[in-house]
Amino acid sequence: MRRLAELTWTQAEALKAAQPIVLLPIGSTEAHGPHLPLATDAILSEELAARAAAALDAAGYTTIVAPTLSYAITHYASEFAGTISIAPETATALVADICASLVAQGFARVCLINSHLEPAHVASLKQACARVPGVLFPDQLEKKWARTLTDEFKRGACHAGSYETSLVLAARPELVHDDVRRTLMVKPIDLARAMREGKRTFGEAGAPEAYFGDPATATVEEGNDIYTRLTKMIVEEVTAAWPTAGAAAPSASTT
Repeated sequence: MRRLAELTWTQAEALKAAQPIVLLPIGSTEAHGPHLPLATDAILSEELAARAAAALDAAGYTTIVAPTLSYAITHYASEFAGTISIAPETATALVADICASLVAQGFARVCLINSHLEPAHVASLKQACARVPGVLFPDQLEKKWARTLTDEFKRGACHAGSYETSLVLAARPELVHDDVRRTLMVKPIDLARAMREGKRTFGEAGAPEAYFGDPATATVEEGNDIYTRLTKMIVEEVTAAWPTAGAAAPSASTT
């Protein structure tokens, strides 16, 4: 896997001819229960980008994973220590500027890999894409993709629940506090509905510990299964948007 930040500028320049797909992982820094790290969304996007890159490379594409953007609109978790939120206009401008810079340099195929699902954040990504035509945003909240995911996800109770906990277990198990998560009671609260009803924070929505769903039932197997489904979403959207893989990537000896 090629990571943009680990390349020299000459290596990056040489890759332009291959018309690479630049995968931009996007997450947040916010509370995810007492058992998951603040970087959960960023971890999920980094892992998904790595798996999508491998799948796309196998399909003949050339991929580059850009540095992860770990700051976002996180109003709902604002009452919990460590959560860092940025203004909507900042969030939109930041993503748009990053994508515009890549496109201006000749990296014309940029795909956002997002795991932070707060509505205002998702809206900011769509606004950023509108500013930079051609940027791709596969959105797991879209019905055609959401219906392929787990029951907990579809019930809207997946923030730091079995869904996200399983994904972290499959990517960074050492960061999951198993002794804590196994004691957590089920919170079958539809966060999406609570948001639509006007609840402004996780606490108002009935989650004083910043989690919803059932983290105690999370497994590595479930996490890998979800990554497989999300990788399929990325690959299908990329191949639909850019059916031609482009030229072959230069070998290491030429970079």
